[in-house]
Formats: sequence, C-alpha cells, structure tokens
Amino acid sequence: MTSTTRLTVAQALVRFLTAQYTERDGERRRLISATWGIFGHGNVAGIGQALVEYAADMPYHQGRNEQAMVHAAVGYARQSGRLSTHAVTTSIGPGATNLVTGAALATVNRLPVLLLPGDVFAARPADPVLQQLEVPYAGDVSVNDSLRPVSRYFDRITRPEALIPSALQAVRVLTDPVETGAVTLALPQDVQAEAYDWPEEFFAERVWTVRRPQADPAELAAAVRAVRAARRPLVIAGGGVHHSRAEAALAAFAEATRVPVAATQAGKGSLRWDHPQDVGGVGHTGTATADELARTADLVIGVGTRYTDFTTASGTLFENPDVRFLNLNIAALDGHKLAGLPLVADARDTLRALTGTLAEHGYRVADSYIAEYTEDKERWEQRVDACYEADEPDIRPTQPQVLGALDEIVDESDIVVNAAGSLPGDLHKLWRTRSRDQYHLEYGYSCMGYEIPAAIGVKLAAPDRPVWALVGDGTYLMMPTEIVTAVQEGVAIKLLLVQNHGYASIGGLSESVGGERFGTAYRFPAGDGTHTGAPLPVDLAANAASLGMRVLRAKTVRDLRAALAEARAADTPTCVYVETQTADTVSGAPPAQAWWDVPVAETATRSSAVKARELYERHVSTRRRHL
Repeated sequence: MTSTTRLTVAQALVRFLTAQYTERDGERRRLISATWGIFGHGNVAGIGQALVEYAADMPYHQGRNEQAMVHAAVGYARQSGRLSTHAVTTSIGPGATNLVTGAALATVNRLPVLLLPGDVFAARPADPVLQQLEVPYAGDVSVNDSLRPVSRYFDRITRPEALIPSALQAVRVLTDPVETGAVTLALPQDVQAEAYDWPEEFFAERVWTVRRPQADPAELAAAVRAVRAARRPLVIAGGGVHHSRAEAALAAFAEATRVPVAATQAGKGSLRWDHPQDVGGVGHTGTATADELARTADLVIGVGTRYTDFTTASGTLFENPDVRFLNLNIAALDGHKLAGLPLVADARDTLRALTGTLAEHGYRVADSYIAEYTEDKERWEQRVDACYEADEPDIRPTQPQVLGALDEIVDESDIVVNAAGSLPGDLHKLWRTRSRDQYHLEYGYSCMGYEIPAAIGVKLAAPDRPVWALVGDGTYLMMPTEIVTAVQEGVAIKLLLVQNHGYASIGGLSESVGGERFGTAYRFPAGDGTHTGAPLPVDLAANAASLGMRVLRAKTVRDLRAALAEARAADTPTCVYVETQTADTVSGAPPAQAWWDVPVAETATRSSAVKARELYERHVSTRRRHL
C-alpha cells in the first residue's frame, strides 16, 4: 500500500520544490533555490504558511514590488546558467497582475522563473470576493489569465490532486532548454489551504537532465559545406552561446578558422573584447567594424541568436546579394529564420564538431580578410579610447566617460547589469567585456526597472563578485524599491546612478523621427504645451539614501573615479550618483552604425517630421527579405 502524508496544497508544493534538481555536464543544482514573496489575503494563509513550515529548506526573500521580484529571480537564473531559479508568490488582484511584465521579460529572454500567484476561490463560497474580476461571459476567468500569453506553461490548480501532474509539467518546462521561460501555477486561495493525502513518491528527489541535443548528420554536413564555400563568413554570437556554456568552443572555432565574431546584446562576452577574432557588437547599436563585416558577409553564422530587428538593422544590414545564413540554434524556430540552413542542436557540442571537421579540411579564411577586420578593429578601439578619455578631470563627465571611469577599475570578476535607456547602446559599442558573464544586458524586452532587482538576483547567485547595476534617472524612477531588500538582506550591490534629466534615449529617438523630444525631458512645463522649462528639483541621491543605501556623490570625473573605487571596495549596498555633462543629448558616443525601423508620420506640417519621413523612406527602400 502506498504511504501518504497529509499536507495542504501549499505545503505539498513547497516540499515538492525543495526536492527538484537539475544536472548538466555533471553539475547538479537545486532548481528552485529560494522563493520571493509579498503576502496578501490570497497567499498568506497558503503559500505563506507553507514557507514558515519549510523555512529551513526553502529560503525566503521579502520583495517590495511583484514585478521586481520576478526580475530578481530572472537575474539569478541567468547568472546560474538556467540551471537554478527562484519562485515568486503573490496575492490575488494587483499582486498577480504586477507579475505580467516580469513574466514577459523571462519568456522573451527564455529564462526560467516559477510564478505562484494566488487566485479567487475555486469553491466560490462568496462571489465576487475582494479583488475579483467579474467576467460576464465566463465564470472561470480571473486576472491571472492575463499571464497565459506570457507564460510557457500555465495551469490553475482547482483541486488538490491536480497539483501532482501540473507540478511535474511545470518543472519539465522550467528545465527544458528550448521551452523554458515563465511558468505559472495559479493557486486559488481556498485550494492552497486545503489538505490532501499525498503519495510519498511525489516528494521523492528528482534530477532533471538539461539536454544537449546533438546535430543531425545531414544538417552538420550541409553546415560544413556552407562554411567551406564562404570567403567572408561572420559569426553572430547570441545569448544561446552563454546558455550552452559554449564560449570556449566558440573561441576554439574562431581561432582555428579565423572567422570574426560579432555579438548581439545577449551574446556580448562570448569572446573577450581583446580576443583577435572579436569585432564587437553588431546591428543598430553595434560597432562600425562588425556592421561593415555584416554588410559584406557572404555567410552569416548565427549561433544562439534570435535575429531581432536590432541585430538585423530591421532587415537592412546584410547587403551582400549572395549572403546566406547558417543558424546553429537549439530551437527550431530560430534555426529556420532568414531562410537559413538550420543546424538545430546544442551550441557547444556542435561548434566542437564543426571545428574538428573544418580542421580536417584545412579551412581558414584568407589572410587579407584577417588583416582587414584586424585593422578595422584597431581603429574602432581608438574611437573607444577617445570616448573614454577625460582631458579635464574637474568637470562633469559625459556618459561614455562614466563608462570609461568604470572600465578603469573593474576586472574579470565584475558583473555589469543594464537593460534600458541610452546606456545599452553605449555599452554595446564601447564596453570591453573581460569575462563570459561580465556583460548582463537584458535587451530582449528592454525593461526599465530591471537593473536593480536583477543585480540583487545576480549577487545572490555570485555572492563573491562585484555586481554593478547601471541605471539612468528614468529607469531609477520606475523601480527603486528593491534597494530596501538589498539593504535588509545585506546584498552588497553597487548602483551607478546616472542623472541626465529625462528619457535620454527616447529623446534622441524622438528627435530623429520628427517627434522633437516631446514628453521626454524631466523638466517643468514651459507654457506652450511642452516640458522644456527648468530641470525638476528631484534629488535621486537623497531618495536612494532614504531607502537605506550608502550614497557617494560625484560632481567631476576625478570625483567619479574615487567614488567608483570606494564603492567597489564596499561590503554594503552602495550608490554612486553622477550627473552627466550631456543633459540634452543621448550620450556623446559614436552614432548608430546601422538603421532601426521606427515608423515616421507619413504626413505632417512640421518640417522636422517631413525631413524625418524623407530619410525614413530612403532607409526603407534598402530593406530586403532573405528568402
């Protein structure tokens, strides 16, 4: 007879989660290593009580904003190589709907996170209950259904016994390298507290192998033929290189073939910045070196990339009329993009196979090609030096000079976290990545507010390493709340807070598309319908200090260098606040080296929009579909 244990649904779920493990290449990790939570009537007596019961086995982190808790879990998951993540529990109503943005970010970036929102009563003893959305045409819909399109798996547990198959499916998706993303188990508040006799087998330790699918021999042979026929090949390294831990395999491929390697935002750091074959970021925010190679490439070898519009310059970057694409990706969806030759397999093992086979054939690109991209790279690095250099250390820095000051003090152990604003473009062009995981850019969803909570998650995953959250004023005002969590739990993140008085990135974009920077500055109204008056008297440094963070103010380049060094040595959460010199421009970094499609008004009376439309039509005319 099967032995059973009587527990509530919430208790059973928490106990089940403590026994789930992942394994890849002999590395074993606890899948759900902690739970974030904000409690309300929808989860306090269920999941909240269960976390008390199992406090010794399931660590708990107290969040301040539900979206931020998801960001923290995602930051942890990415730093953990998708082998470990966190769960997030919320009450019903606004607590649950606040998860949607974080869930979308996780799923877009293919990073695992387990969401456990409370839900309305399954038994409906009173209808409606507090915070319940009434839907006249359907009695089984709640606000949690808004999580369906942004989740890779969704279920509502309306009876205790339904948890068993649902929990197993949830873990299957979380540990699947192709399917992973946000997983949601909606938990009606009455069901959470209901007891059931659970079979002991449900709580047995389970190890989920994270697969490395091998290449189909026919696809691999076709890939070898394509590379051997190429004279100007270019690798585009995406986030899949990091997910597969394929950095060393990519370096070996590049060194054997001398094929240059460009990187997307997610893929940057696949090679160190000073590796001979690294040519920097590619696409709209890329380097001149990488983008010119992309324009002339006859074979683009995408490794773990989704080919977003930033990477392809909205379909205008790859100009060679004979260009073909070879797409090494674990997901068939991405392997077939741009009518490319699909090589649907694990990146690390397949790069090793490609390198070995090409070596047998003696393949290597021509010396003239190597000399070309090497010289171009040297010229670009000179531009980076010029952007970083501060001849007058006693004046306010530009944004690139802020990055240059940070560049001077970091080493390969530092991790830099960013997501939105003008910083991603500057970082993609200028940052000199020293290790495979130093560059942590969330640019799949480019979510303002990600940086601070994600940095907490990263620091929890890498407690012995310096972790920097690079944040502009616009992003800071979106979500500074998790500073309180960092202070409370002693998570010693370093916050570099850059004040430029508005949405600098969107301001620059607005000007380029005829929007005249309307609504993008943090200034008082000017009386003509615009916000072009004096800057707002907002003291973000004081705000960070009021939340418990130690704050170092830097007024000049010299001050900034000293403050950054002091912050790096600190063992408590520390903020470096700096106001940049270029308050009315994006950054002062090199301009975009490739186009990005943001549609411009087709008719307008203002000359700025008319001129922008003329330029837009010229760019659109160069777009091509790769068929």
